[in-house]
Amino acid sequence: MDQTLNDTGWRGSQEGWLEAAYEALLESGVDSVKILPLAKRLNLSRTSFYWFFKDRVELLDALVGRWRDKNTGGIVRQSEAYAESLAEAMLNVFDCWLNEEIFDSKFEFAVRSWALQSDDLLAEVRQADQIRLEALKRMFMRFGHAENTADVRARTTYLVQIGYISMQSNEDIALRMKRIPEYIAIYTGQVPQQRELDRFFARHGYRPD
Repeated sequence: MDQTLNDTGWRGSQEGWLEAAYEALLESGVDSVKILPLAKRLNLSRTSFYWFFKDRVELLDALVGRWRDKNTGGIVRQSEAYAESLAEAMLNVFDCWLNEEIFDSKFEFAVRSWALQSDDLLAEVRQADQIRLEALKRMFMRFGHAENTADVRARTTYLVQIGYISMQSNEDIALRMKRIPEYIAIYTGQVPQQRELDRFFARHGYRPD
């Protein structure tokens, strides 16, 4: 067998170390993301870490990169997805709040909590907020809103959701789904068509009563 494969087997993998760091961050915050505890979590030697990362700082940078790609990327992609109407475009964005494969709310909370301890990360979070707001603003403008109106609607949409995350709000799924048509109407000024809601509910495995 190739020696490289053997090495990878007993040293773990870069993704394995990153996943362990992610889990520790979500469970206990950034102070728990340290090499020795992660090695124990993975049942690997501490020295194996250095085959994949130069130091803890590089690991933390990789975590931030993962958050940026997943959460900021998710919102941007959903805001740009095809939609027949602004209401449907907003439902595409709402996929972020219901599908952790698109947007990881727990990761978002953990990173924002971490940013309270790091000026550099706080700057990164603020930059991400701006990128996300600009993406939502472009979505509104695509459907005919003037720049100022688009900006205010984008802020309303985004800041409410960040408030949900910061408050760690945990709504019953049926209640949340029931409220979504009203949210869409408030954010967009359009009442979503039933067919648009049906598609949205179907992709989240929800059946209204």
